[in-house]
Amino acid sequence: MLDEIRERLGDEIERLSHELNVVLPEAISKAVEMGDLRENAEYKSALERQEFVQARIEQLSRRLSELAKIDVGTMPPDRAGFGSKVTIYDLDEKEEMTITLVAGDFMDLDAGHVSLESPIGSGLLGVREAEEVTVQLPGGERRYRVKSLVTLPEQLGMEDGK
Repeated sequence: MLDEIRERLGDEIERLSHELNVVLPEAISKAVEMGDLRENAEYKSALERQEFVQARIEQLSRRLSELAKIDVGTMPPDRAGFGSKVTIYDLDEKEEMTITLVAGDFMDLDAGHVSLESPIGSGLLGVREAEEVTVQLPGGERRYRVKSLVTLPEQLGMEDGK
């Protein structure tokens, strides 16, 4: 999972860097050739996009740096955390769902990703298989039983945490 996230971040940084260093300078150059920059919408748009792209590259670079600090070997092999695949049973709705706990930037709802910062994500953080947990959602409390748990260390073949 970490490699997949690093690859996605790297790809986006590469694409944005190309836009920042090739595409936007060309757009700005063309806009400058049009003359009066005070009322030139293309010029203003290109500058705004340039600022956005620079900020996004900085954000993605910080995320890559944070990912480099994650030590899977120190993660508890038996508790839900970043990267864990958790199958939960909603005790009230009588429904089962499988989710993967991820950082907010890497959410993919279609893939069943849930942010660690969300009510469900933070409520499941640290739970073990077979535990019951009550999570406070915007619509009220929900009770879940953890039916199965596959932690990131397990996914990487590090069941003993080493």
